[in-house]
Amino acid sequence: MSSCVLDFKEIDKSKLPVVGGKGANLGELSKIEGIRVPDGFCITTEAYKKIVENNPEFNALLHQLSLLKVDDRGKIGELSKQIREIIEGISISKDIVEEVLKYVSKLGEKNAYAVRSSATAEDLPLASFAGQQDTYLNIVGKDAILKHIKKCWASLYTDRAVIYRIQNNFDHRKVYLSVVIQKMVFPQASGIMFTADPITSNRKVVSIDASFGLGEALVSGLVNPDIYKVREGRIIDKKISKKKLAIYALEKGGTEEKELEASKQDMQTLLDDSILKLESMGRKIEAYFGRPQDIEWCLYGDNFYIVQSRPITTLYPIPPETNDGKNHVYISFGHRQMMTEAMRPLGLSFFQALFKQMINSGMSEMGGRLYIDVSHEISSPLSRKTFIKGFDTVDVLMKNALINLAKRKDFIKTLYKGKTAMGAKSMYLKWLRLTIKDYRKNDPVIVESLMNNNRALLLELEQNITKVSGDELFNFILRSMERIKNIIFNSYGVVFAGAYASYWINKNIEKWLGEKNVADTLAQSVSNNVTSEMGLELLDVADVVRQYPAVIEYFQKPKEETFFEDLAKLEGGLAVTNSIKTFLKKYGMRCSAEIDITRTRWNENPTILVSAILSNIKAFRPGAHSIKFEQGLREAKQKEQKILSRLEKLPGGKRKAKKAKKAISVLRNYAGYREFNKYILIWFNWIIKQALLEEADILVQKSIIKNREDIYYLTIDELRNVIRTNRLDYNMITKRKEEYEIFEKLTPPRVITSEGEIISGEYNTDKIPQGALAGVPVSSGVVEGRARVVLKMEDANIEEGDILVTTFTDPSWTPLFVSIKGLVTEVGGMMTHGAVVAREYGLPAVVSVENATKLIKDGQRIRINGKEGYVEILR
Repeated sequence: MSSCVLDFKEIDKSKLPVVGGKGANLGELSKIEGIRVPDGFCITTEAYKKIVENNPEFNALLHQLSLLKVDDRGKIGELSKQIREIIEGISISKDIVEEVLKYVSKLGEKNAYAVRSSATAEDLPLASFAGQQDTYLNIVGKDAILKHIKKCWASLYTDRAVIYRIQNNFDHRKVYLSVVIQKMVFPQASGIMFTADPITSNRKVVSIDASFGLGEALVSGLVNPDIYKVREGRIIDKKISKKKLAIYALEKGGTEEKELEASKQDMQTLLDDSILKLESMGRKIEAYFGRPQDIEWCLYGDNFYIVQSRPITTLYPIPPETNDGKNHVYISFGHRQMMTEAMRPLGLSFFQALFKQMINSGMSEMGGRLYIDVSHEISSPLSRKTFIKGFDTVDVLMKNALINLAKRKDFIKTLYKGKTAMGAKSMYLKWLRLTIKDYRKNDPVIVESLMNNNRALLLELEQNITKVSGDELFNFILRSMERIKNIIFNSYGVVFAGAYASYWINKNIEKWLGEKNVADTLAQSVSNNVTSEMGLELLDVADVVRQYPAVIEYFQKPKEETFFEDLAKLEGGLAVTNSIKTFLKKYGMRCSAEIDITRTRWNENPTILVSAILSNIKAFRPGAHSIKFEQGLREAKQKEQKILSRLEKLPGGKRKAKKAKKAISVLRNYAGYREFNKYILIWFNWIIKQALLEEADILVQKSIIKNREDIYYLTIDELRNVIRTNRLDYNMITKRKEEYEIFEKLTPPRVITSEGEIISGEYNTDKIPQGALAGVPVSSGVVEGRARVVLKMEDANIEEGDILVTTFTDPSWTPLFVSIKGLVTEVGGMMTHGAVVAREYGLPAVVSVENATKLIKDGQRIRINGKEGYVEILR
């Protein structure tokens, strides 16, 4: 067996490092019974290495290329061209030429061949690299084959291939190229088959694109293909396109475009029997590889040939089979919680355990995110309407997606009708009774008592957890979850009473006075809102920092590892340290995406706050905390007086004014407490995290794990077992880290079925200006300003008057709210965090604007309408 040339029959997936993704897949395909693959062989990466590794000019240029970033397009193009010229100019060594020609002779020197690139970073589960390197068809003759081998090698450095590698963090020096030499098939038809629908992601539907001649006409976009949809042996949809052109092979090599005769242009490319035969082959290939496939096929005579199969890398994962024979519908918990980023296994499993304790129901994990099975709620005509309407204040696009799904009566009939995932009916009745009771009482002492009791419990847990370790720690955690559940459940009367007051005010004031979203102003500067207080208290920290120029200068480039040690050496450093540590004592358990216990807390890295502190110094004068609070309070009181005065002048005005005054009082007494439950949960997370990390340090000392953060890649039960047994297969950690990297890049759908179908919702855009981006209005007002597109809080460079545009906000983002004058997010609803705090600060806000961070560019001037719910990008 040569180290430079391998026949397909000698290749399997273990040879990927030497034949690349395409070559390895062809080797595996050739082993599947009943699947025809055109004969061929691979020139291995060893041959490529031999021609480049000892070439000093090539290596010097490659070093320069490795230093570039995606934005350096001009330099990338210049260096890549030079590298391609070097490779095409190198002579292939005699021993490799002899090996290649021996295999060509065996297959037939007069045959035509496809010469195709196969990179070691290609057709992988993580990244397809489809189309990044070159393919040459109908190559005839020894000299032509050798010439195109070098062209394939050189195509590893096309501009598109280089940029794609940079974007996907692949080291150019660690990607090698094999070349596939494969006998040409001259088909009457060819195309692509996806064993999961590429539009809906439904795993039960095969989608086939087909056109006449070679597939290059389809791939290059010269023709619109026929599209056939097949489900379990039944053709469910056909789109027959007009096909004016086809690409065919020339007798002496190369290809040509030919216009099809008129009678053939509207003809169905594949007969129905052939479509079903192809679907069956696709399912066989999918079963062999164990995941949905993107398959290139061609039809010659009565036989289908498979010329490539690669994993579909764009599909969102689905949960394992439920084994109940029914369909299931899942909603994204992350969209409800304003946290759509991937979570690590410890974070997922810890929150799942907490949720099960709260609701006595489980969650599914997909793509590193949490999903709730709502099949029961959607299948039942009694609960469906009420359940879907409940998303009005949470996520309108999720609500509209569920409405679209509910219209599909045939699908609804197939749904699982078992246990509800949303908690027992008795639980909701209890909350309803508490809500009515607390609304009638309308007593701010209730809130103060709850907050005092809850703080006392968390302080007690902080003390007691230090007394337990090992297996007993996990028993302590489970008992503590029960106590946390009880204190949160007992406070829901206050939370819902405040939410109902807001709903009642908006509904009735609009009805009586024609004024929308009045509660937004009335809720400004309410008491006991721990989240908005956090944002204002960071202004106090800024007031301390602004007094010391040396500290401000250091804040331009603070060091995470030595932050407080560095401050101690500066004038004013002690005062700043004391101020920050006072803030952290109260709020240091917070961070972005904070429901994930594995996320870095401000306590662990205080430098995350530095950008917000600097923004506050730039945007505000000293004493801004009290000024902003008093301003909001004044506006709320003035709005209340105007509303009550106008109501009293209406027929039945005294009665209406009395009810409105009560609702406003309830709103201002209770609305602030809504954020406290989240605060308690995150404080609890921090207490548990510190204890688990102490156990992790012991595991590091015992050499069971390498780093304390390795425990993030174990579930809570797996971690307990490792601590109990002192045993762990470290390969699990490595594999989980790789999976997490994949999951981070995925965009989670709001609604997905057990078949993998993504259900979408949409807005009615009839009432918004042409070209505007539709969203949900959650805080009134219209404002123009500079868009600041921020994906990480610590990267924010906010100036006064900016409009924050981001994916989602949770309480950790609140410090930025004091500096901005408007908010746009991709996720959220009326009662999610960003909306609540925006209303309290009096900021116009529009949420659930799909792809806002991509469609709006940082620095653009935009106008947001928080009353009607849209964003305009201005010239």
